[in-house]
Amino acid sequence: MALLFAPECAPFAIAAAILVGLTAIEMLAMVMGFSMTEFLGKPEVHGHDGILAYLSWLNLGGVPLLILMMLTLGFFAMTGFALQAVANAFWAPLPSLIAVIPAALATIPMVRASSRTVARIVPHDETYAVDLDALLGRTAEVSIGPLDQGLPGRVRVKDQHGNWHVLRARAAKGEGPLSIGASVLLVDHKANVFIAIPAPVDPTDADNQSLREQQ
Repeated sequence: MALLFAPECAPFAIAAAILVGLTAIEMLAMVMGFSMTEFLGKPEVHGHDGILAYLSWLNLGGVPLLILMMLTLGFFAMTGFALQAVANAFWAPLPSLIAVIPAALATIPMVRASSRTVARIVPHDETYAVDLDALLGRTAEVSIGPLDQGLPGRVRVKDQHGNWHVLRARAAKGEGPLSIGASVLLVDHKANVFIAIPAPVDPTDADNQSLREQQ
């Protein structure tokens, strides 16, 4: 335990502290109907030269910038602490300036592999490339809520091309709270905040549900 606070582990402890701070800020922002991940977005690196071209190897632009930063900090801290623990077990902790070199080198391929996995799991938010009016009339699912007339929550909706979008939304005036997981209908939008109402019940689905309950 003492190794965690040793001067030789200072760079890794700082990285871990920054990661905890970013996680706390993102969780607080989501409760308030905002998202740092959405705000920072994905940098556009295609067609650029220089350092951005090299950073694209780490999947910069393939996943949100905040997620890439958190993966880098997490793997750097984890690798550094592990390295110093092994060095301490066999001899003594390495000087911090020396330890950061192998930790950073080990972090790079780990970030690349994990970010490619995250890119396949996290739904792609391509709302900026789609006419917002084209999403009106579509059924969405509340992912961060409940939705009311206060701060916007988040809904997930699929466009006509089958791509998923994460949108800011609030409940229409006069509607009660729309809970997480509820199906809602997008009926309007003000700027980039959509207005939602409970989605109409599909009679076919209701009939199928009744048959399943009878069986």
